[in-house]
Amino acid sequence: MEILIAGLIVAVAIVVSGGQLVTELRRDREERRRSRQLSITTLFAPALAQVQDDPKTLLAWQPLAKGLRVQFPEEFTALDAAAGSTFPFRKDVISSAHSRWTAEWLAWERTHDATYKLKALEVQRELENEGGVAVARAKLDSIEREKLDLYQRHYEEYVRVGKALQALI
Repeated sequence: MEILIAGLIVAVAIVVSGGQLVTELRRDREERRRSRQLSITTLFAPALAQVQDDPKTLLAWQPLAKGLRVQFPEEFTALDAAAGSTFPFRKDVISSAHSRWTAEWLAWERTHDATYKLKALEVQRELENEGGVAVARAKLDSIEREKLDLYQRHYEEYVRVGKALQALI
């Protein structure tokens, strides 16, 4: 009988110890998950500010977010729930970045046009004052080529980034 009681006491001790071990393992796993969530949040905090300052940076950060979302689905599900939308870049953040990119392009385009109109006007004034038609014509042609080259380079970037931002929406 004493052996049976001793065996029962050992069995209860093993079960209690096992339960404590399982509880501790769960607590440790949950703490690691929270730690990863905090690390992910810390990683993307500067990105949110950068995207507001330069919409193009979203194209660098979004693939990282997408990759980490696949690697850490539980953490991102919890972050999505806490944020009330897709973490770290909600659809409105992406749409806003696209809108800002477009607005910045339009502002650049106006400035670009005005700058080159002024350059051409200065050469025309030179032409009127000096009478050097051939030199003035060459300067005007050079200004026009420079204007178009710069516009084309900037426009290519605008279209590339705009399409990429639109694809994220």
